[in-house]
Formats: sequence, structure tokens, C-alpha cells
Amino acid sequence: MASLERLGRVFGVFDDATRRRVYDAVVARRRPATRDEVAEDVGISRTLAAFHLDKLADRGLLSVSFARTSGRQGPGAGRPAKLYERSDLEIEASLPARRYDLAGQILAAAVDATPDGGSASDVAMRVAHERGVEAGAARGGQKPRGARGTLAAVADVAEQLGYEPEAGADEVVLLNCPFHAVMTTAPGLVCSMNTALLDGIVEGVRGTGVVAELDPADGRCCVVVRRA
Repeated sequence: MASLERLGRVFGVFDDATRRRVYDAVVARRRPATRDEVAEDVGISRTLAAFHLDKLADRGLLSVSFARTSGRQGPGAGRPAKLYERSDLEIEASLPARRYDLAGQILAAAVDATPDGGSASDVAMRVAHERGVEAGAARGGQKPRGARGTLAAVADVAEQLGYEPEAGADEVVLLNCPFHAVMTTAPGLVCSMNTALLDGIVEGVRGTGVVAELDPADGRCCVVVRRA
């Protein structure tokens, strides 16, 4: 999930109507496009097309490559042309933050790994726990943390995942559920996934003296991380 600051930097480039048309022209070609081609498609000068194309590339919305477009090779073939195409940058935004990509990854991995006759739900919990461990381990730290340090570290990781944590001396309350929409279909599964994911985060940050407990309440996530 992109931060609001990053979204502002990326989408600010589209404040200019000509730049939006330049981007659309590149996408419409469905192959790398030259400055001349984009200029012709949009009906602007090559210099202006180059300006807007490079602005879009600077923000990561277009990727750049170089190739000779004349079909000739060797000496006299001319300099390679600068080519532009849509980048693989993916930006997702929602308020409040949602992480349906993470939920989808967990469930897809669970379905793929479930043996014949096995329980996809059980596998989903294992996968969610593993993802939590990975997220917590990325927070860093080589030594086991005490309860206070664990709560702070968990709050930090949970913030990155969109949980909107509210950290206190004895617990971390999560004011947002990143998987909110899925709750209407499978509330039990989502609450179990949240518990497994947050339990994994505690393990990943090398936490001690803290547990992730199912504690449903209106207006917040169904899990609270608190001192054991």
C-alpha cells in the first residue's frame, strides 16, 4: 500500500492534462514508443513530448530502454533511440488502508499447498503465521526483546501493514482491519488469519512476554497484542 506522500508525488505528475495524454499514448501503443511517435500521437512537439515522458519516467510510471529503430546495424546505423513503455509499478490506495493483496496471497498459497483431503483453513493459518514472521524479522534486531520493546516493534510492523496500531504500556490495539471487506464473507477465517499473522510478527521481532489474542470489539481489529 502506497503512502499518501508517495501517492502525491506519483499522481501529482497528472495535474498536467498534456502529460496525462502522453501517458495514455504510451499505454495505447502496447509496445515501447519513441519520442517522435508519442509526439505524433498527441499532436505536440518532440521536445515537449520528451519533457513529459522523462517526468513520467522519473516518477517510475514509465520504464526506459534504448534500441535502434531503423533496422540497420553496425557503423552508420545511428544512435539508439530512447524508448518508453508503461512500467510494472503497482500502486494501491484506500482509506482506511486495506491489504487485500496480502489476504489474497495467503489464501492462494494455502489453496496451492493444501494436500488432498486436508484443511485449507489450517494451511492458511500456517501461511499467515509465516508471513508475519517474515514481516517481523524485516524489522531487524538480533536479541530477544522484553515485553515493552516487543509491543513497540509489533506496533511498528503493524503500522506498515495498515493496522493503525494504538500502542499503550500493556497492549497494542489495532484500530483498522486490513482485510475488512473479507469479514462479511468469512469472519472466522479473517480473525484467525489476523491472529496468526500478528502472532508471527511477535515471533519475527524476537518478542517475549507478549501474545496476540482474539478479542473482538466493534470499530477495530478483532485481535489485541498484549502482555502475556
